[in-house]
Amino acid sequence: MTTPQAPSTPDRTWGAAPAPGTPPRAGWSPGKKIAAGAVAAVIVAGGGAAVWAASSSSAATGTAAGPGGMNGGPGGSGGLGSALHGEYVSSDGNGGYVTKLMQTGEVTELSATSLTAKSDDGFSKTYTITSAQATGLATGDTITVVATESGTTATATSVTEGQTGAQPGGGQGTPPTRTG
Repeated sequence: MTTPQAPSTPDRTWGAAPAPGTPPRAGWSPGKKIAAGAVAAVIVAGGGAAVWAASSSSAATGTAAGPGGMNGGPGGSGGLGSALHGEYVSSDGNGGYVTKLMQTGEVTELSATSLTAKSDDGFSKTYTITSAQATGLATGDTITVVATESGTTATATSVTEGQTGAQPGGGQGTPPTRTG
C-alpha cells in the first residue's frame, strides 16, 4: 500500500528571493517595532541592574564582610539580622572563595591572642585574634566575630562590639571597630 504525498515544493534557501508570483511578506508594523524596542529596553535595564547589584555586593568585595552587607556580621531587619552564629561563603577577592564563620555573643574569655564568645543559644567558640582586635574589649562585652577556619583554628578577620542587627530608626548597627 502506498501513501499519497503532497506535491513537492521547490527548496527555498534562507534569504533567497521569493519564487516568482509569490506575494511579498508584510514587515513589522510600527506598533510591533515599538513594542519590541520597549521589551528590549526593559531586558537591558534589568540585566544592567542585576550586573550592578552583583558587582557592588559587599560579600564579593570585602574580606571582612558578613552576610547582609555589614562588615562584621549580618545587617538589616529579619532574615540574617537575628542570626546568632553560622557560616557562609564569600569571594576571596582573587577569583576564589572562602568559607567564613560569624558569631554574635558575649565575650566569656579574653587574652591578647584569643577570645571565646558564647551566643544566647549556648554555642561557644574560641577565636585567634590580634592584640589590636583585643584592645578595648572586656569579658562580658557583646561582640560579633567574623572569622576564617583552618583545621580546628578559627582566626578572626573582624571583631565588632555590639550587635549588628537592625536598630531602631532604620540604622545599620554598630560599624566595625577592629579588623585585621
